Order: sequence, then structure tokens, then C-alpha cells
Amino acid sequence: MNAIRAGFPLALLLAACTDAPPAPTQTAPPSPTAGSPGTDTSAVASAAAGTSAAPSASASGAAAAPLPDAITHASTSPEPGPSILAEARVDGAALRTRHVDRLKHDVSAVTLLQGGSPHDLGKRICEAAVPRRSPSTPVLLKPNLCGFDSIKDPRKTGGDDGVRGRTTDPEFTRGVIHCLKERGHQTITVAEGCGHSHKHWLELMDLNGYAAMTRAEGVRLVAMDDDGVFDTQGDRPGQPLAITGIAGTRVPTLLLPRILAEHLDRGLFISLPKLKTHRYSVISVGIKNMQGTVMLSDGSPAYKQKWRMHRELNAYIKQRKAKEPEDRKLYVDSLRVFAERMVDVLEISAPDVVLAEGAPAMGGDGFQVLQPSAEHVAIGGTNPVLVDRIAAEFLGLWNHPRLAAELLGHRTSPLIESAARRFQLDLRAPAVTGDGADLLKQPRPAHFKAMAPFAIHQAAPATAPATAPAPVTSASVPELPSTPLPAPAPPAPPAPASPAPSSTAAGATGAAPPGKPTAHAAPLGSDTLTLDGRGDEPAWARAAVAAWDTDFTGSATGIRTTARFLWSPDALHVLFELSRSGLFTDRAQPVDAERQKLYTEDCVEIFLTPDPASPRRYVEVEIGPFGHFLDLSVDLDARKYVTTWSSGLRRATTQRPAAHQATIEASLTAPEITRALRAGARLPMGLFRMEGRSPRHYLAWSPPRGSKPNFHVPAAFGALVLDPPVP
Repeated sequence: MNAIRAGFPLALLLAACTDAPPAPTQTAPPSPTAGSPGTDTSAVASAAAGTSAAPSASASGAAAAPLPDAITHASTSPEPGPSILAEARVDGAALRTRHVDRLKHDVSAVTLLQGGSPHDLGKRICEAAVPRRSPSTPVLLKPNLCGFDSIKDPRKTGGDDGVRGRTTDPEFTRGVIHCLKERGHQTITVAEGCGHSHKHWLELMDLNGYAAMTRAEGVRLVAMDDDGVFDTQGDRPGQPLAITGIAGTRVPTLLLPRILAEHLDRGLFISLPKLKTHRYSVISVGIKNMQGTVMLSDGSPAYKQKWRMHRELNAYIKQRKAKEPEDRKLYVDSLRVFAERMVDVLEISAPDVVLAEGAPAMGGDGFQVLQPSAEHVAIGGTNPVLVDRIAAEFLGLWNHPRLAAELLGHRTSPLIESAARRFQLDLRAPAVTGDGADLLKQPRPAHFKAMAPFAIHQAAPATAPATAPAPVTSASVPELPSTPLPAPAPPAPPAPASPAPSSTAAGATGAAPPGKPTAHAAPLGSDTLTLDGRGDEPAWARAAVAAWDTDFTGSATGIRTTARFLWSPDALHVLFELSRSGLFTDRAQPVDAERQKLYTEDCVEIFLTPDPASPRRYVEVEIGPFGHFLDLSVDLDARKYVTTWSSGLRRATTQRPAAHQATIEASLTAPEITRALRAGARLPMGLFRMEGRSPRHYLAWSPPRGSKPNFHVPAAFGALVLDPPVP
């Protein structure tokens, strides 16, 4: 793990992916049977036209349009044809024919949803976009788990572990799993390919929460790596399989992990990328997420050869390290080749559906510079190219004139442009549905920091009329001088908290920001709770998770907090689980009396509005990791803060100092609260956490996004929905 923990060398910090390339002199020559990359266009055209000699896996009635799926209205996948697997080899020609035909004709709507927790979004986008299959169909989920530079020590980086905010949230994946289980699917596998050793894989899965999540859900978690474990043990999911019929592509040495080949053959393959910008490929969504599946036979082990997909970039990196004048054409040419290779991979192993997690979406460079979106969204569809097209627009990087000036004519990610040309797709106005579709009716902000020396930071980017980007060559667009934009000024350090509420909160505009999250309280029903600070009663397992690691500005911190809610006629119950907790508490103070200024120590806070018609009148309950508490009622208009008000709080806590974790289990029984507890009620709510001494973190589930950490901004509250009892 030393190479990961210590950070990567300069070459990798500039590189596009997570596996470091060896020195250029170590690059293996292409296979003698590789064929010429220049034959790529004709080979693809032949496959698209159905003239390949390889049998099509969907040979039945290619001229007839498939019936739409009754749930998603997406095109259904073709009926299974002959198996593409035979004697540990994969029929690449059949896969290419099948996928090219599907992607050329699939113009089904892309779904854009907004609001709610990562779990809620994962479940909802699955329900909206994943075509129904027989419950016996095995499902492969491929999140982005490796799109980061290095693991960091949160104690030295203000809480940033180097991973969260850059990779797919495990709660989003859990939501997709719950959706699939409700449809009856029992055989579900989560898989990714990182390029790390098996030991490092295990450590990463513990850090990012996927090990715990998959254990709890009873699903498999495997690496698509020939790492000496996953390629040799059990059913060998990471075993690399040879692919026939791809000699004319730009990836003639591509191999397929066995687990992926099996699901392409007779399963359902769902890609779950993180919705973010990428310093090299501009955005990283459906097409770029396929890089995690890449194995190449140019070297051994095959899973550590991913860097060869962008090997032309080495010359540019070498130039930059030598402080030579920048050659932008060299950079863009390498990106164009990388784009063509990624589209070749897409032809061979296209996912059946892409569900992108943007809770929040990330601008910046995708690795070191993170700019979270104001909204929590999910984008899904059955055509990865159309999903990427809508994702680029959401990130403000579709048809962008400044991007075109910097990338020699490319007005969006070259991966999207290459795929659109390859599959003959019209990207001018793809259909978009879902409750977040209106987010695209106005120009989107753009925050992008490239590997090349330029950045784009625009609150409302100017856009030309929406037209599909035309194919460009290096000769058709004059080379422009490199004139980097200055980087945005760093945010001011947080000022000391001013917890006393004010009637005019900093940063409040009177209108709630779009995409406010929603938490759900499950009915307690006939179950019982024992408040012991453990949270292990079966009822809690029914409660949806509200999770966050953002601070009051909306920036990711890596300090994760989760909350679950249950309700009964006589109480609102809440379970907080705190990670990376320093347990900064004055334990000499009694826990059986209100703790004034508890906000100066570690604590969580609930702001709840019992009467939504009076949004500026709410109650506040603060609870520390050792049980200290403070509660009060607030009337901002009257400037009344009644500290004698009682929430009827009952609570219990446990602490695990060695693991830097704490659990808070509580019940609120005040009449003002219980009167509001009825099925279907939607109560404005804010969830907050103060953590640490130096630096001090002010964390918010629904960030107020003010200039100072003031939580008393009712317009920024999310909502707590009381779910009705299940009949």
C-alpha cells in the first residue's frame, strides 16, 4: 500500500487513469497479429452494416423494431442467440455486431432524476431506467471504485481520504441492489478492475464502504483482475479470456474478465459510474467507466496494462516534465486515439444500462480539485452514448466554445464525439425524461480543470445553439495558443461558528437551492426499540440511510455521517453513525443536564419544522457522542430562542475510539413533534455535524452554502418524509 498511501509520481498525477505506466522504453510492441489501427473505421462500418462473417448474436429479425420495455420504454435487448463463449475464448465479432446494431438504433429517452439521498437516487433511477429481465437473470454491477489518485491521511488533509467524492457512493449502489432484489434478482455481483494488488484491493474496499455494504446485502464483491486470487480461485471471475475477431480494432490485445464475459453472454450488465469531470477525457461517465474492465495481453499481469490505452500521452507528459513549450496538438492527438480505443471497448462490452451517480456530481479535475454540484442527481439510460451526452450537458461541458478553443475543435468530450460518429447518432436534442429534466432548460455551470494548462470556471456558460459536434481533424481547426485561465481563488477558511441564529442568515436567498435531499422515516409498527446506542434492532434495517460528507459549502470532506429514522405515534426515532470521529468532548460535564455551547464540541444536530406552513419556526436538538445534549425551539421572525423547551429526548450512545466511530440512538417525544407524526407527512429538516478541533469541520446534509458556517437557513433544509405502514 506504500505506493498508494505515499501518493503517485508526477507521471501518474498527470496521467488519465489510476495505474502507473512504466517508462516509455518498457512499452511492449504490438502483437504481430494486431492488424493496423488504420483499418478501424472500415472494420466498424462492416460490423455496423452486418457484413461481418461472424454470426450475429441477434440474428432473429434485425429489421423489426423490438418492443419497448413496459417499465422503462427502453428498447429491449435482443433474444439470446448462440453463446459468445467457447473454450475460454470470446467471440468478439458477434459481440461487436450485437452492440453496434443496438447502439445505432437505441434512441430511448435518458432519465434525469434529482433530490434525495444517494440510496434513494440509486433505487429510483434503477426503477426508471433498467429494463425488466427474468428474476433468474444474473446481474453484474460495475461502479467506479478506482477513479482516484491516492489514499490520503484525513488527519493531514482536513478529512479528505482521497477516495470519496471521486468514486461511486456505496449507498447509491445499495439502492440499485434493493431495486433489483425487489424484482426478484438473487444473483448479483459487484465488480471493478483497479490495477492494485489483492492486498490493496481489500484495504480499499474496507475504506470506501463497499466491503461492508456488500456483506450486509449478501452480494458478491470481486475484482476483475488477474491478481493471483480472483483469476485462480472459485469460479475465477478475474480470469482474462482471449477475444477473437478484433484484429482490425485499436484494441487487438484486449482481454475480457471471465465475470464480464459471462454476463455479456447470458446476464444483465449495469454500469454505475460516478458523474464527474475528468482531467483528460473531459468527463468520466458511461464510456470512460469501461476502462475498469480493460485487460491487455501486452504484458503480465494483464490487469496492470490499462495505461496502454493512453500510451501516446507519455510523450506529452515527458515534454511537460522537461518544461518544454507545450505542444497542445500532441495532447489532443493522444486524446483522440484514447477516445477511439474506448469506443472499441464499448463495441465489445457495452453495458445494457448506465446509471450515473451524481449525489453530488463533481466538477474540477475529478481527482485533486473537486467542485460539487448544487443538486443531487442520477442519470440513466440504455444507450451509454446518450447518457454521456446528457451528463456532459449537466456538467456544463456540452457544445462549449471555450472547450473547443482549448481542444482544437472538440466542443465536448472526444469520447462522446467519437462514439456518436461510430454509431451514427444524432446528439442535437436527445429525449430526456424524469423530475430533473428541467435542470437542463437553463445554461449549466461549468467547472473543469484539465491536465493541459487550462481551466474553465463559469457560473452560466455561454452556449451556441445546440448542434451535434462535427467530426474534426487536426488540420481543420487552426492550432490555438495555450492561454490558461487563472485558477479560481481558494475558498476562505471557515470562520468560527456562530451558532446563535439570526433572522438574515449568511448566504440565504429566500429560495431553497434545487435538488434538496429527502430522508425517509419508516414506520416502527409492531417492532420495539431498546435505546442502547448499538442500533442493531431489526427495525433499523428497514430504515433508509441518509448519508453525507459535505460541509456547509457543499464541498466533500470524506468525513461520513449516516442517519436513519423510524416513527411511531409517540416518538420520532433517529440513529446516527459517525465515522472519522475524534470524540472531541469535555467528558467532565454531566450528561443528565443540558450542555450549553455543545456546538463547540463534537455533536450532531437535528433541525425539524413540525409545521411546514411556518418554515421559520423549528426545533433544534444537539446530541454529543457521549450523550451530552441541548434542545431549543426557534422562531426566526420573532427572534425567539427558547432554551427551556424540551424535546422529550431519550438517548444512548456507544463509542469505538480505535476505529474513530460513534453511534447515537435517540427518540424525540415532545408533543410539538408527535403531533406532526402522521403517514405521508413531509417535514422540513436539516441534519448537521460538528467535528474536530483543528481543523474544525461544519458538516451539512443539505448545505446552506453560505460564506460562513451558519446552519439556521430554513430555505436550505431538506425534508423528512414519514412513510406509511406497509399493508
